[in-house]
Amino acid sequence: MHHTTTDQPNQFDLLRQRRFAPFFWTQFLGAGNDNLFKFAFTVMVTYQLQVAWLPPALAGLVIGALFILPFVLFSATSGQLADKLEKTRIIRFVKTLEIAIMAAAALGFMTHNVLLLLGCVFMMGLHSTLFGPVKFAYLPQHLSEREITGGNGMVEMGTFVAILLGNLAGGLLIALPGVGATWVAVACVASALLGRLVAQGVPLSPATDPALQINWNPLSETWRNLRLARENIVVFRSLLGISWMWFFGAVFLANFPVFAKEVLHGDEHVASLLLVVFSVGIGLGSLACEMLSRRHVEIGLVPAGAIGMSLFAVDLYFASRGLPPVGSQTVTQFIAQPAHWRVMADLGLLALSAGLYSVPMYALIQLRSQPTHRARIIAANNILNALFMIVSSVGAGAMLGAGFSVPQVFLATGLLNAAVGVYIFLLVPEYLLRFVAFLLSRAMYRFRVQGDEHIPTSGAAIVVCNHVSTVDALLLMAASPRPMRFLMDHRIFSVPVLGWLFKLAKAIPIAPQAENPAAYAAAFDTADQVLADGDLLCLFPEGGITRDGTLQAFKPGVMKILARRPVPVVPVALTHLWGSYFSRIEGGVAMVRPLRRGLFSAVGLVAGPALAPAEVTPEVLHARVLALSQAG
Repeated sequence: MHHTTTDQPNQFDLLRQRRFAPFFWTQFLGAGNDNLFKFAFTVMVTYQLQVAWLPPALAGLVIGALFILPFVLFSATSGQLADKLEKTRIIRFVKTLEIAIMAAAALGFMTHNVLLLLGCVFMMGLHSTLFGPVKFAYLPQHLSEREITGGNGMVEMGTFVAILLGNLAGGLLIALPGVGATWVAVACVASALLGRLVAQGVPLSPATDPALQINWNPLSETWRNLRLARENIVVFRSLLGISWMWFFGAVFLANFPVFAKEVLHGDEHVASLLLVVFSVGIGLGSLACEMLSRRHVEIGLVPAGAIGMSLFAVDLYFASRGLPPVGSQTVTQFIAQPAHWRVMADLGLLALSAGLYSVPMYALIQLRSQPTHRARIIAANNILNALFMIVSSVGAGAMLGAGFSVPQVFLATGLLNAAVGVYIFLLVPEYLLRFVAFLLSRAMYRFRVQGDEHIPTSGAAIVVCNHVSTVDALLLMAASPRPMRFLMDHRIFSVPVLGWLFKLAKAIPIAPQAENPAAYAAAFDTADQVLADGDLLCLFPEGGITRDGTLQAFKPGVMKILARRPVPVVPVALTHLWGSYFSRIEGGVAMVRPLRRGLFSAVGLVAGPALAPAEVTPEVLHARVLALSQAG
C-alpha cells in the first residue's frame, strides 16, 4: 500500500475511512468521558461537598492515583489479551463495560456518594488499562508505514482535544446551580452509549498471537513484559523516552491549579485556560509531526522536541517571576496583561515540543516491535508511564513540601529534561544523526525526494548512489524510511565534525586493498553482516567524491558483496548538489566558500525500482544511476 509523496492523502483523510474513523471516534469519546467524569468529581469534592476524610487539597491526588493504579496492576494482563484476542471484540466489550461504570457513577453523582464515585474512578482506570494496548496495536494493523506517523498524530491530537473538552464540559456542568450533578450523570451515560454505538463500526482486527497462553499473575507478567520490551533495545529506549515525557508532562498538568492561583493570581477559569493552551500545544505538535516528517517515522524530531521542552520550561520560570501580586483575576483580566502572554506562549510551545517528541517515538515502537507481541510491549509502556507519573507527582510534591515554589519545580524539571535528553541521545545516536540529517535537508537545503517508495521499509537490500559531496550520507539518511549503514572511504573519518557523525552512524570504513588488505577484508565482512541482519547497506561505487561533477566509472565492490549474499539493489541518484559548499568544486576541495550557493537551494534525491541480484553489473548500475540523475 505505497503511494508516491505527491498523491499521498493527508492525515485528515483518514477520518473519512472506515479502517480509521470509527476507531478514532471510539477513542475520542472514551477519553472525553474519562475526563468529564474525573474533573466533575474533583470539582464537586473541592468546591461543593465537605468530606472530612477527603480534604480538597488531597482530592485531585487521590483521584489521580486511583485512576493510575489499574495501569500498574493490570497492564500486563490486558497486553496479553490484546495480542491473543481479536481486537474489535475487546474494544466493544470495553465500551459496554463503560456504560455499566457510568450508570453506577450517575447514581453516585445524584446521591453524592463519594465512595461509590471513587470506586468508579478505579473502574474507569481499569477500562482505560484494557483499552490502551488495543489502541496502539490496532493502528499498525490498519495503516501503512507511510500513514502511521499521521495516524498516531491524529490519535494523540484527538486524545488531547477530548481531554480538554471533557475537562471543560465537566467543570461547566457540575457548576450549574442545583442541577449540576444530574447533568453530569446524564452526560456521562450519554457519552458511554454513543461510544458503544460508534465501536460497532470498527473493522475486524485479527489476533496477532492467538495461541498465547495467558499468565494471570500480574506481578510475574509485568516483569516478563518489561523483559520482552528490553529484547529490542531501540524499542525499550523509546519506551523510556515516552515515559519520561509523561513524567515531564505530569509535573505541569498536576500543578496548573496551584500555579494559576498562587503564582498567576487567577481564578479557577485561569487554570482551565492554562489547560487549554497546553492541550492545543500538544495537539499542534502532534499534527506537525506528519507535515515535518514527510509521512515517514522521523525520529529526528525527537531531539528538536527535547530541546524545546527544556528551553520553554526554563523560560517559563523566568516569565513567571516577579508578576505583580493582585487579587483573583478572571480570564479577561488575566489576558489583558502583556506579562501573561509570555507565560502562555512558553506553556504552548513547551507542549508543542512534547508533541513533536512523543509521536515519532510511539510510531517507532509500533513499527519496530514484533507484531505477535506488540500489544504486550505497549502494555509495558503503560506500566512504565504509570510508574514514572507516580514518581513525578511524589517528587514534585516533595519539592513543594520542602518550600520550593511552583516555578522552581518547573525550572528543575526543565533542567532535568536537558540532562535526560543528552543521556538518551548519546545512548541512541540514531536520534541525533536523524536530527542533523533533518536540519540539513530542511534548514540548509530545499530537499525533494522522488521515488522513495522504492527504498524498502523492511528486509535486506543494497542502495547504490552517486557521490557528489561530503554530506551525501546525511541526505540519504534523511530520505530513508529506516536506518542504513554506509560503506565509506576511510579518509572521510578524519574530517572534523562529519567524521564524528559518521562514527556515530556506525559507518563502515573501507581502505583500498593494496593499501590495507586487512581493513579491506574486514569492511566486506561487516557489510555482509549488515545484510544478514536484514538491514539496508549503502555504497558509493565510484569510490570517492566526484571532482568534476560527472559520474565516474563504478568499481566492482558491489559484485563481491552480492556474490556472498544476493539481495535486491536499489539505484539512487542525488541531484543538484554539485556546486554546493560540500562538493569539490573549488579546485577539487570541498567546504571552502560557505555561501557558495544560497541557503535553501534546491537539491534532490531520485530512487529507481530495485534490481534483482542476477541483473546487476557495475555497468548496468552506472547506467541506471546516470539516468536517474538526469531525470531529477
